[in-house]
Amino acid sequence: MQGDVETYHENGTWKNKVEGNSQASSTHDTKDEAVARGREMAVDRGVEHIIRNMDGTISEKNTYPRSSDPRDIPG
Repeated sequence: MQGDVETYHENGTWKNKVEGNSQASSTHDTKDEAVARGREMAVDRGVEHIIRNMDGTISEKNTYPRSSDPRDIPG
């Protein structure tokens, strides 16, 4: 499948962008809304969802479906 989905904060707005795209796929007022939509997008695409904090650091990475996760770590 095409690129992973990244949730990040930019210019006062939370956004979701698919890797390789030049523009955000969705914009949201809150991080929770953006994360929920980003998760849906990643599940639909069968890719990784990368969630960033406001400062740009990665807070979470989730692979969908879980069986595609290259790491053999529970949780």
